[in-house]
Amino acid sequence: MSTPPTPSVPQPQQPPSMAPAPPQQPQQPPQAPQGQPVPQPQQPPQEHTAMLRTLPAPHQQAPQGKEQPAPHQAQQPQQAQQAQQAQQQWQSGPPVETYVSPIPITKTHLGHALASEWTKIRSVRSTIWTLGVMLVLVLGIGTLIGIVAASADMELGGKSAIGLGSFGILLGMLCVMTLGVLTIGSEYGTGMIRTTTTACPSRSRILAAKAIVFFALVFVVTTVAAALVAMVQTAMVDGASATGEEWLRGTVGVGLFVATLGLLSLAVGALVRHSAGAITIMIGLVLLPLVLAMFMFSRSLEDLQLFLLQYAVPSQLIAFYGDSVAGGTGPTGWEPLWIMLGLTAVAFGGAFLSTETRDV
Repeated sequence: MSTPPTPSVPQPQQPPSMAPAPPQQPQQPPQAPQGQPVPQPQQPPQEHTAMLRTLPAPHQQAPQGKEQPAPHQAQQPQQAQQAQQAQQQWQSGPPVETYVSPIPITKTHLGHALASEWTKIRSVRSTIWTLGVMLVLVLGIGTLIGIVAASADMELGGKSAIGLGSFGILLGMLCVMTLGVLTIGSEYGTGMIRTTTTACPSRSRILAAKAIVFFALVFVVTTVAAALVAMVQTAMVDGASATGEEWLRGTVGVGLFVATLGLLSLAVGALVRHSAGAITIMIGLVLLPLVLAMFMFSRSLEDLQLFLLQYAVPSQLIAFYGDSVAGGTGPTGWEPLWIMLGLTAVAFGGAFLSTETRDV
């Protein structure tokens, strides 16, 4: 017969003390009484066993200071190797045909600027309006004066009828001055001058191209208009037959003078860079000397009055058709053209300097 186990007596609990607890001894599995089976420790489930097997051992984990390389970093050497192989295959392959532009590459010059300015001046409405009004004034007034002179049997005093064409030219001259200012002033007003200087960085070339194109256009139009008026008036009015010198001064000379006056307007427009202001300056330059001379009644101002009458722009234009307006030693023949050329050269010198030094 086996002896029953002795019941264990509970020990009284001791109060906690500040002394350190003794090291715990490893617990021994309880011993079963004699004659009873020894209880076996419970085994963990198989699922937990599989999870424990997949976890890495402490000595196999990577240290915290070192990171494992990312997958894309590991693929970089392979990508570099593949790129190198592709480059070698491309270099060893057949040559690839390159694109060649059909537009020839040439160095720009004054001819390109002239073509550009000609496209501008013939495609804007201001050119059509100003030159159209000029032709109407020159041809209309010249023909009207010829009709009046023929119907009144006007005596020309032994002079040719070519001089009657000066009245229409005087009014048409105002249209030329307006066009000269608008040729460059409108670009500054609209900001188009920035595009022009971007396409052609040489500002002096731009101004020179504008001057050449404008002068050629105005000279041709004015010369043709003056020649037509002269032919109509000589056919309608009885007078002395004109000489070759008179025909040359009344057509080509007038065309050169008016075109040069237009260049002076263009230079003033380049200096002022404001269309309305430049047009006002040119009208004052043309008309103000005559207006001042008309109100000089004092004898002490007679010399100044005579100078203004002789060297005013309208008086110099009329001098192409005959003698000086006020008589005396005023400019005659081709002298008005040389005076106008000198004034225009000085103005263009300032315009070129202003164009190169001032910002657009």
